[in-house]
Amino acid sequence: MEKDNANPTILNTSQLPTRQRKKGRRVEKGSRSTGINDIMRKPQYLSDPFYDISWSDDTESDDEFTAEPIDEQEVYDLISTISDPEHPLSLGQLAVVNLPDIHITPSPSAAADPNTLTRVLVEITPTITHCSLATVIGLGVRVRLEKALPPNYRVDVVIKEGTHSQDDQVNKQLADKERVAAALENDTLKGVLDKMLETCV
Repeated sequence: MEKDNANPTILNTSQLPTRQRKKGRRVEKGSRSTGINDIMRKPQYLSDPFYDISWSDDTESDDEFTAEPIDEQEVYDLISTISDPEHPLSLGQLAVVNLPDIHITPSPSAAADPNTLTRVLVEITPTITHCSLATVIGLGVRVRLEKALPPNYRVDVVIKEGTHSQDDQVNKQLADKERVAAALENDTLKGVLDKMLETCV
């Protein structure tokens, strides 16, 4: 199969916006190992068994376990790792999905009722204006979000205006629930979507 865009623009993954922690060991500047004493030093917890244990009563609020609202950054983190069906790169690396193109209505807030219907709108930007896989990419984004987000979230995926030669037709297909359901029953298409979503964490 010949690729629609054989030479897409690729972003470095370290430049993509994320809240997810980077894997790897952090080394402080100026810190230097002094040799065997650093390796053989007795750990602090062996010296003080009550070190770092906080004693509290039940009247304190449990702030560390309060639910945070799902925001645009979290939605971006969910979909930016989806593989492109044509290239061995993610949608984030190809700038098909971008943080400024994700909109949540009503705006996320910590005091929001968890039963309130929330709309997530994702505008995708195909790498070229005549991308034949724009519908498949939009379907992949929709499937990923519908699986990952709570049931009170409604997902809409559209082609960003002016970025595809047939954006009206693609948007109509992505908005048609019956077409989306029928597409998900197609074994070939389901295989493509499963391959795209393999890279999601």
